[in-house]
Amino acid sequence: MKKSIEMLGFPIISISSGEEIGKVKSIVINPEKGSVDFLTVEHEDWQVSVKAIPFKKIIGIGKYAITVENTHSILDLNEIPIANQLINKKINVNGARVMTRVGELVGEVKEYHVNEKNGQIVTIDIRTMEETDDSISSDYIITYGENLLILDEEFQKEEQEDAQPVENMQKETQDLQAKPESQKSTLEDIDRKQDDLLKGRELTKNIVNSRGDIVAEKGAILTEQKISELKQQGPGVMVELSMNVK
Repeated sequence: MKKSIEMLGFPIISISSGEEIGKVKSIVINPEKGSVDFLTVEHEDWQVSVKAIPFKKIIGIGKYAITVENTHSILDLNEIPIANQLINKKINVNGARVMTRVGELVGEVKEYHVNEKNGQIVTIDIRTMEETDDSISSDYIITYGENLLILDEEFQKEEQEDAQPVENMQKETQDLQAKPESQKSTLEDIDRKQDDLLKGRELTKNIVNSRGDIVAEKGAILTEQKISELKQQGPGVMVELSMNVK
């Protein structure tokens, strides 16, 4: 599964040419299917036209990029009327309020997870009214609205049935604490090496986050503090960063 943040802002690579042919601007949801049907694409050379990739044209969604066969996988919206219709529905999952069909407010969506093979939304992560975090299967989503999701209240019963005993949770905590310190050290070493490779490099283009805000300007020299700040913007920004330095 992939989080939405693991697609937004990602570079799109053509396998046939080995070049970046755009980057993901937004995710287009089909509310009837509960799936991601298109990704809109932006490119600095496109001034007016809006283009999109049908999800079925995507070959892979990796850690660093999204791959397609070639430039023909990206279509003008005039060629795909259904994409225009879905865009006009303005379905936003992240930030949407979550309510049961009997009118009980559950919380707000913070993230959602997508099956990278078919685009189907699998789960949503929410912040509940009790200020706790929860994950809910998309099987319980009845309606995807513009800024509101309606759930079958049965999801609450399943959560109660599947709740783990306190002692099992304590055991999991103990197991996590018992993991070798060397694993943590290895991850920290890799992260430090990545920082060292970026430190002192000059940006060759403006870097923007998933909202389109410029978070680092062309010509800026990367410092340790700046790299740390950019990490908070998500993996898409770090991918752009690593691909646009000299």
